[in-house]
Order: sequence, then structure tokens, then C-alpha cells
Amino acid sequence: MPDHVHLPEDIADLYEVHDYRHAAAILACEFPEAANEVFQALRAFRFTEEQIVAKGGNESLIPKEFSKILRPMGWKEAKLNARLVVDDEAISADTHKIDYLKDRIAFDLEWNSKDQTFDRDLYAFRAFFDYNRISVGVLVTRSQELDPLFHRLQIHQKYGASTTHIGKLLPRLQAGRSGGCPVLVFGITTKLLSR
Repeated sequence: MPDHVHLPEDIADLYEVHDYRHAAAILACEFPEAANEVFQALRAFRFTEEQIVAKGGNESLIPKEFSKILRPMGWKEAKLNARLVVDDEAISADTHKIDYLKDRIAFDLEWNSKDQTFDRDLYAFRAFFDYNRISVGVLVTRSQELDPLFHRLQIHQKYGASTTHIGKLLPRLQAGRSGGCPVLVFGITTKLLSR
């Protein structure tokens, strides 16, 4: 259930919003400056039909739009290296990456990857949270409300059922894959489409 009390009304109108473990309240009350930058990025983001149909390659044009907004504000990619050491011997080592990190807020965007990418993202949020490096995770992905647009543009196969969208993310969150990490989800809707 979205927590609209802690979200600007225009953001709640533009995106499909899901709040887990009071993430919106934590973001707004504990990190107001970072929250304002997240909301500023969400307000500024727009996409076009041309960007949707363009070939993606390594990274499609749509995630690059978020980078153009967030990077100048100081949001940087972050890596967490964790090792389990028992009796001075390293038993295991993990590396987790976050697309954007600032002021204990992790921000990831998944536009059109394989849906297993959500497992990696949620595990990274969980690890960063468990090791006390973040307080909140923000994840932006596609709302399924975009599906009719993909059909109209005849590219629905490119944005298939096994790619990243809200319908693949929510069951993972409900199953607790993010552990104790509060997560705020924003689903990109057609209200953000530039005409």
C-alpha cells in the first residue's frame, strides 16, 4: 500500500507506488535533502516512444535519462565488498553493486532487464542494509500499465513477461527478498511519456 502521506502528490500521481517497511516515511523524515533529489529526478524524468523502440545494447536510452539527472547531483555507483572471515581465514566473499548511492539512500533502475535482475538488486539492498551502509532502497521499474503501449508500438515481445516490471518485482518483495531493508518502488507509467 502506498504511503502518500510522505510523498509529494504529483509523484504519487505520475508513478505506481509501493512502500515496504515504511520506506517513504524514512526517506522523507530522515533524509529530506536526498528525498528532495529523488523526487526532483522522478519529476524530471520523461521518456519517448523513440526511446522505447530503440535498440538497447548494453544500456538502453531510458536509464541514461536518470543518469543525466542524478549524476550531476552527486549520486554515484557504489560497490560493497564483504568477506566472511573465520579464524583469520576468508570463507566467502561477495560484491554487491548499487546504480546510485547518496546519503545512505540506494537507488536502482530496472527498465528492461531479465527479471532475475531484481533478485540481484534486492540482495544488494539487503546486504548494504545489513552492513549498515544504507537505510532505504529506492527501485524504479516499469508499471504494467505500459503494456498496451508496447502492444500498440508492436514491440511487446521486446518487453516480455520475463523482463523487469512491477509484476515481477512485487512478489519478490512480498517474499522478503530485501530482508529488513525498507524499499520504495516507483513504477513508470504512461503519464511520463513525452508526446
